[in-house]
Amino acid sequence: MSEKANIGVVGLAVMGSNLARNLASRAGNRVAIYNRSADKTQLLTKEHPEANFLASETIDDFVANLTKPRTAIIMVQAGAGTDAVIEQLAERFEPGDIIVDGGNALYTDTMRREKEVSAKGIHFVGAGISGGEEGALKGPSIMPGGTKEAYKTLGPILESIAAVVAGEPCVTHIGSDGAGHFVKMIHNGIEYADMQLIAESYDLLRQSGGFSPKEIADIFTEWNKGELESYLIEITAEVLKQTDAKTGKPFVDIVVDAAGSKGTGVWTVQTSLNLGVPVSGIAEAVFARSLSSQTEQRQGKPELPAQNQTWNITDKELFVESVRKALYASKIIAYAQGFDAIRAGAKEFGWEINLGEVAKIWRGGCIIRAQFLNRITDAYRSKPNLLSLLFDDYFLKAIDDSVAAWREVVAMAALTGIPAPAFASSLSYYDGLRAERLPAALVQGQRDFFGAHTYKRVDQPGTFHTRWSQDRSEVQTD
Repeated sequence: MSEKANIGVVGLAVMGSNLARNLASRAGNRVAIYNRSADKTQLLTKEHPEANFLASETIDDFVANLTKPRTAIIMVQAGAGTDAVIEQLAERFEPGDIIVDGGNALYTDTMRREKEVSAKGIHFVGAGISGGEEGALKGPSIMPGGTKEAYKTLGPILESIAAVVAGEPCVTHIGSDGAGHFVKMIHNGIEYADMQLIAESYDLLRQSGGFSPKEIADIFTEWNKGELESYLIEITAEVLKQTDAKTGKPFVDIVVDAAGSKGTGVWTVQTSLNLGVPVSGIAEAVFARSLSSQTEQRQGKPELPAQNQTWNITDKELFVESVRKALYASKIIAYAQGFDAIRAGAKEFGWEINLGEVAKIWRGGCIIRAQFLNRITDAYRSKPNLLSLLFDDYFLKAIDDSVAAWREVVAMAALTGIPAPAFASSLSYYDGLRAERLPAALVQGQRDFFGAHTYKRVDQPGTFHTRWSQDRSEVQTD
């Protein structure tokens, strides 16, 4: 084996060190490692003497330790820190070398960085990496962008460390410049929705059904044997089984009910708004976290009137099944909206993104890995230009089987005063999609009245404006 390394990792916090260990464990890889604080480099090599590491004390040593074309993966905090490392490497790398940003960067930052770095003849790849600490060590789902030329060198290395499902590594070349980080951003948005929907299911089961956390854990464990099988359902059962060692209470009861976020869900909603794509389920999940964090308002509220009813549940088994169906239907909406956003982003930025391949690489390693991603892959493989995931035969039948229960759960949640924003918004989106005519016609009339924004007619082409005076005359504006 060469004395030099074929791949390098800059940034040795938990994610970076685990990724470096993953790389070093694969045959054919020797990994150059560097951290701004040298003690982290030393500690990693000391704790893992078996790893095929080539430690570097300075950035110059790190660059010198790499074979050409040099390939380095940056695993530092997104933002200024990433820019600083990119600048250091770009000053020392040569044309044909590859810089990979494996952090959670905003895709527009990646597009800017790619433009700046590629001007020097150096490849820049924004790679979304999902799976958390365990995934980084044992096999993540990886979403690299950048040039096809860069992927020829980088692809085999990433394939060697990615999760594997049905013999296929969970990595594919997503598209040029910021495509990889864009898809990772949408992945995280879907993750927000998935988690919120599961949390709403738990809340309904507990408040309306009267089930204990342990009983709900058993319900989720059972759900994980069917079409809802997924990593998030699996770990939810584990969380609900947990008992607090100090108090003996269910773990979920001693945790403050205010959820934080790191921004990717907000980016997804903001970006989708800019693209004109409704991602209502994802948006409500983001807003639910925001509301949970408004602790001053929530604690200082007056006695707000409710006038809520009681949900008289006579058949608990049927109730549980209704919540499961509502969860499954709403989950389908979240994924459909996410893939709509990816399609719109690809069109806007000129990326050739294969939606079926995206679903395929999400089957393993990543946080939203789930059984039904196989169905999404099948749907886009059979119909690459599918207008909506909801129009696929499999998902159409799944919704048909679930929609009655879904409506009942949303209605009863509202009547009993249990907040279920992601369930409700998902159902409203579905009904909006299936409606023959929406009240947007009235909105257009309002806009034309106060702002002369014009409108189109159903019976003839062109754009029109009504003079909203007593004569109500109409003029064609084009």
